[in-house]
Amino acid sequence: MTLRVAILGPGGIAARHAAAVRALAPDLDLVGVCGRDPARAAAFAHTHGGAPFTDLDRMIGAVAPDLLIVALPPFAHRGEAEQAARRGVHLLVEKPLALDIATANRMVAAAQASGIVAANGFMYRFGDAVRRWKALDTGRPAVFAGAFHCNALHADWWREEAKSGGQLLEQIIHLIDLVRHCVGNPDSVYARRGNLFHRAVAGYDIEDVSAILFGWDDGRIATINASNASVPGVWHKSWSIIAERMTGRFTGWNDAEFTPATGGAASQTATGTTDPFVAQLADIAEAIRDRRAPAVPLAEGAATLRLALAARQAADEGRELRLT
Repeated sequence: MTLRVAILGPGGIAARHAAAVRALAPDLDLVGVCGRDPARAAAFAHTHGGAPFTDLDRMIGAVAPDLLIVALPPFAHRGEAEQAARRGVHLLVEKPLALDIATANRMVAAAQASGIVAANGFMYRFGDAVRRWKALDTGRPAVFAGAFHCNALHADWWREEAKSGGQLLEQIIHLIDLVRHCVGNPDSVYARRGNLFHRAVAGYDIEDVSAILFGWDDGRIATINASNASVPGVWHKSWSIIAERMTGRFTGWNDAEFTPATGGAASQTATGTTDPFVAQLADIAEAIRDRRAPAVPLAEGAATLRLALAARQAADEGRELRLT
């Protein structure tokens, strides 16, 4: 059975999802795209397929999608996911799920009440190296050390905390999700953040440097350092996980080196070519057909959002916050 897919929000990330739909054809078919700007919706549809719309209800009624990919900027959520859920349309919602936990919880509740398959877009979990690490007998994790560095102005809305939530919620949240996925839910968080190099940029009020320390009462630690002040055009994302029987050094979601803790044991190289957007969408399609939960349900996205919001609060208040 071919699943009919529609996209809400014809922006840059929507193009990645449209490419994933094409990669999974004929199992998936892009039938519609909806955006507030008619010209932009039409241009997206011309490039990627489907019919253009400016009204979500009208699109759902006209093209009857099985799955709606919600690719709106964080500030633009105004109940569209809940609206689609009430009509029985399955969901993939881009991260962050919202700018506050109350909005995220409403999405989760609507999806659960309707019984639909609803996933959040943490695609790092679908990388070959990440999946291989999770399948290994690594023993108890002790340390997670992550880094995310870039240098770009992005869209106007991205630079405003009231619209994007800042770099913590827009980008670093991917590494925060990996902390939860690979180490677990921490008991405390301390963080710092600042705007060192973009104060003269009009409308730029988010952090361009930050650091987070998550702690567990049993002694586990996770750190993430980040910036939007590094080399222009270069996106540096890496993390290491030190566990009881294995250390993993990741240079991306598909590539890592795994070294056993026992002396003299050879390292393993994990490499892959998986497009995580395609793997994520394939998982959701299988979940719809098999009537099971997706790998990253909305409730997981809400839990990661809660952690990111706590890190931002800890930075703003200059103190360690208890999470449990």
